[in-house]
Amino acid sequence: MLNSRHGVHYKLAEKIMARRTKEDALKTREHIVDAAVTVFHERGVARPSLTDIAKLAGVTRGAIYGHFKNKADLVNALTARIRLPADTLCETDPERLRKDPLGELRSRWLELYTEVAHNREWQLILDIIFHRIELVTESGEIHQRMEEGRGTAIEHMRNMLQLAVEAGQLDQDLDIKLAAAVLHGALVGVLEDWLLQPDAYNLAKMGERNVGALFDMLRLSSALRKPT
Repeated sequence: MLNSRHGVHYKLAEKIMARRTKEDALKTREHIVDAAVTVFHERGVARPSLTDIAKLAGVTRGAIYGHFKNKADLVNALTARIRLPADTLCETDPERLRKDPLGELRSRWLELYTEVAHNREWQLILDIIFHRIELVTESGEIHQRMEEGRGTAIEHMRNMLQLAVEAGQLDQDLDIKLAAAVLHGALVGVLEDWLLQPDAYNLAKMGERNVGALFDMLRLSSALRKPT
């Protein structure tokens, strides 16, 4: 009986230790990501080493490799903390999308602008993505992931514009492929511009006017009509 109880207690202790070990590992991982945000934002992605990040995080270089295989993997962990444009467009409500495609597209983008305007960590991470990833061999994998995200976002935007055409919100002769590329570039461009001077204007308010102007362009611009 005593041995049985001892065995139960031992197994319980093992589970508690395993849980604590896992929690400690997750905390270490998050400390590393926190440090990476600071280092990459201050010095760019190419110049600092993983040792620099380890020092700021208060861990060894080996601890970083215990969680991330390389710098690109670490940058990917940064992007997981935010919603990129592609993520935002994927989070549409199916029912609202069916009833009001343009309204849903507007809501998703304005939600992104509002979040960025009020979330300092999102600002730092997006600034790293847009302005601090140098074009060097080391960052090739990072740029590849960014390009894949851009392609996904544009594809979702094409689908939403197609639904808007089918719902009668946009003209049948709209060049959807061209319109999606122009719209995506303009909307992301607002983010990039604002991050360079975040005190210059209110992103949420200006973003609303920007989206309205772009939607007017979709409806009125002859340059966005299909070639005849």
